[in-house]
Order: sequence, then C-alpha cells, then structure tokens
Amino acid sequence: MMTYDYPKVEKILREAGQIHLLDGFEMLSEEEKMRLATEIMEIDFSIFERAAHLEKKTYEHIAPIPIFSTETVEKEREELETIGLSAIHAGKVGAVLLCGGQGTRLGSPHAKGMYNIGITKEISIFSLHFRYLCEVAKRAEKWFPIYIMTSIYNGAEIEAFLKEKNFFGYEASAIHFFVQKMAPATDLEGKIYKESPSSLVLSPDGNGGWFSALAETGYLDKQDAPEWLNVISIDNVLQKTVDPLFVGVTLRENAACGAKVVRKVTPDEKIGLICENEGHPAVIEYYELDKLKKDNAVSTDGMEYGVILNYLFRISEMAKTLSAKLPVHKARKKIPYYDGEYHKPETENGYKYEMLATDLVERMDSCLAFEILREKEFAPVKNCTGVDSVESAREMLLRAGFDL
Repeated sequence: MMTYDYPKVEKILREAGQIHLLDGFEMLSEEEKMRLATEIMEIDFSIFERAAHLEKKTYEHIAPIPIFSTETVEKEREELETIGLSAIHAGKVGAVLLCGGQGTRLGSPHAKGMYNIGITKEISIFSLHFRYLCEVAKRAEKWFPIYIMTSIYNGAEIEAFLKEKNFFGYEASAIHFFVQKMAPATDLEGKIYKESPSSLVLSPDGNGGWFSALAETGYLDKQDAPEWLNVISIDNVLQKTVDPLFVGVTLRENAACGAKVVRKVTPDEKIGLICENEGHPAVIEYYELDKLKKDNAVSTDGMEYGVILNYLFRISEMAKTLSAKLPVHKARKKIPYYDGEYHKPETENGYKYEMLATDLVERMDSCLAFEILREKEFAPVKNCTGVDSVESAREMLLRAGFDL
C-alpha cells in the first residue's frame, strides 16, 4: 500500500507559504489524503520564483536576424533536399507533436487534433499532419521517430484514436507518447488553489516544457535516438514537419536550431517577433512589443518576421537547458476553485504558470530563420470563426488544393 510522509509534506508547504493546502486534511479518507499529498510532492515550487524574476528579461539591444528567404530556398532546393533527406534516412531527425490542447474553443469536448476540419467528409487535424509525415518518410525511406506530447486530460483519448486509425499509415513502432507536465494555479497573491478537498487546480506547464518532459522518458537515451528534433504545434493544419528543406539548410549552416518564420501581415499580428538580442537569437512575444517600445524606446525597424512554432533543435544543445531552468510566464485567467465550496469566477482571479518554446530558442547560440509562405504552411486553428479559425483554415486548405 502506498504511503505518504505527512511531516515532510507539512514542512514543504510551510517553507513555501502554502500551508493552507492542508486545511481539512484530517477529514479526508486515506485514499484522498494520498492523492493530495502526492500532488503536493510533485509541485516544482521553483516556478513561482522563476515567474517573479521574469521582469529582469531585457531587450535593449535588438536587431533584425538574417532570414533565409523563400527565393534562396528555391535556388538551392535540390542541394538542401538532398542534405535533408540524407539526414532523415540516417535516423538523425525525429518529430515532436505538441498535442496537449483541447478543442474547447472550437466547441469540441475532444483533443484538438481529433477535430474534424473537413467539409463534406471527415478529415481530422491529426490526419493532415500524418499525411505529410508519411510523405516525408516515403521520400526518405525511413520511419523516423515521432514523439507525441499529450496531457493528463487527453492522453488516453489521443492514443486510442490514433491506434484506431492505424496512425493514418505511419509505422506504429516509430510512434512514442509522453505526457506534458502540470503546474499549480494560484490566486493573485500566489496562493495555490484547490480544485476539490483532495486535489489542486493544475494546468499544463506550457509549450516550453516539452523537452524536459521528453528527456525524463528515457527515449532520448536510447542508442538509436535522433540527433535533431523538429517540434511543432498541432493546431497549424498546414504545418510541414521534418521538412527536408528546413532540415537541410539548418544542418548545412551548422546552426544550433532552426525556426520557420513568416512575414507578419501587420505589426501587431499575434505571433512572436524573431530578432537578435545582444547577438543571440530572440523571440519577443506579441503582447510584449507595445510595452517594450513604450518603456525602453526599443525600435523594431527592419523586423517583420514572426515564428509559427515549428523549430528544429539539436538535442546536444537542448540538453544544456535542463540545468538552467526556463523562465516562467504568468497568465491571468478565470480559475474555478474550491475553498469549502466551489466557485466559478466571472472575472480573472488568478494565474496559470507556463514555459514557452520561444525561451528555448533564446537559449541557443544561433538560429537559422527559415522563411515560409503563409498560404502554403501557416493556417492555425484557434477559434471557430474569424482570424486563425476553423473557417480561415478551411479556406486556406482549399486554396492549397486539399479536397475537403
């Protein structure tokens, strides 16, 4: 029978200023006590300190980053594809699909990757991604590894769905699942919320936590593990993952990482601005730009490219990020909570804590910024209607020649 060390749990909470989490503990069943104690012991309390020091991040010496343009890609296509396909065939490249999100904003109770983007027939978002992955595997004559990050909320559902669909033709032995880590949510003063008498309010720790979560699985310690990982967000239905061109140029230029970028349609488009900061690659989140310009008189002249969450990382370089933990970003949210009774607030009442993949880019010594064409590779699905929606994605898929 599993047990818990109550004095140790109490000591940890007192030192962290979170002793309120043990209110009513004596009234719980042994099973409930075990659940709550386990969740408490799994908290990484350093996230709160890292979030508190985030304001020290500065962008006072930013400059445009060199862009590998689409025109140059076309001129060097044959050479780049040869390099890329060779590396993929040699087992040097793997894919990481970030699939922890739910389709709630799309009106679906299921994982976002399961959402039907088709019009006259069923076409899941997952099927579009695997269609391209299968094409690359066929060209490279290699079933390269695919690591799928799920969450505690959708992991079982995603795995069952993909197995039922036979991974849309991809080799099952090359598919590996792992689970995103969770972080506790707090009130505006930093006190951790409870979801019930025996559980905490937990939320995914952001897209920046994928590498540490994957590293803990041991997949990357195996003899046949890849040297590079191409990490992408599942909600971009035109995403090209393990693109031989992108792989080829990043490897040829010996960059520590690569980032697919798109020319922003407007300066305030909600994608991170890629640039250099004191000679190192940097990504300024869209919500940071106005404040930076106002507070620091920062000029973004000549900077017009944004990231699309498609990065190629050299694993040996990424390993360095495990010892130097990433900064943590606080996002104000409406957070339902329990304090003797259940509350569902109508206004923002707390914070969720997230790490961002863009901060991984900033830990690299160099970054190859690879331009893509919006109409061919960037159709994110974040809303039902309007900008970056199901409607706009379907329109772009049709323009790209997809039969929906």
